[in-house]
Amino acid sequence: MLIIALLASHLAHAWDFRPNLTITECTDELPYGVPTSQVKDGALLCREGYALQHDNSARIAVWTGWTLLPSETIGCNPRADAFSADKDVPVAGRATPDDYARSGYDRGHMAPDADMSWSKQTSIESFLMSNMSPQLPNLNRGAWKMLEAQTRAWSWSRKHTMAIYSGNIYGTSAKRIGAGVVVPDALYKIVIDTATSEVLAFRFSNVDKQPADLRPFLTSVSEIENQTGITFPVPAGYDKTKVATDVWPGGQGEVIEAKKAACKAK
Repeated sequence: MLIIALLASHLAHAWDFRPNLTITECTDELPYGVPTSQVKDGALLCREGYALQHDNSARIAVWTGWTLLPSETIGCNPRADAFSADKDVPVAGRATPDDYARSGYDRGHMAPDADMSWSKQTSIESFLMSNMSPQLPNLNRGAWKMLEAQTRAWSWSRKHTMAIYSGNIYGTSAKRIGAGVVVPDALYKIVIDTATSEVLAFRFSNVDKQPADLRPFLTSVSEIENQTGITFPVPAGYDKTKVATDVWPGGQGEVIEAKKAACKAK
């Protein structure tokens, strides 16, 4: 375990940190435009594979947005686990891996590593702490992870690009860990099929007990907007008050086998 920890630390420090890109360079990741929020103490950050707005007072992201191409669901770069502070966030508003130590909370990805494993750069950038928020293990390793995997399965089986938003729901009285990292009351994810303009919106309470089914988490885009103060760009004509009655069909087996075949060939 010590060797693994030292290796992860080495990767985090040996990696050549690439400065933030401008938000206009993230148009591929935000095909409907940039979400707008009421957060003032923060900046828009653009990475190679995702964009986000950071809340420096909370030390977590307000929203994170990215697109997932079918080809990106079967990336072969190994998980780095190189968690590191984001140098583009001021020190006073920056989370570090140590903030989560012995807190009882996982460092939960907003844009997941498995969505970013199509290049070494995107994979390592997914471990920047600006892309994390405190999640209870049963959420991060359960329903949240289930939706991440299912989104990749939808993209692969439909052969459609997905536009995705994820983020945190929290208030001024939220619990904090470490040097002041806010623990969100809930998390959300919005998945848009860019080919069909279908939308699924989910809200997850940050609690220990979680259903082993995604349907109870379905909500509307407007409800997420009401709870976050964020306006999310969506396909023209889409009714933001709509709540889907079910998730889209499609199992994860097909994309798992495709990934195995693609990575074995390399």
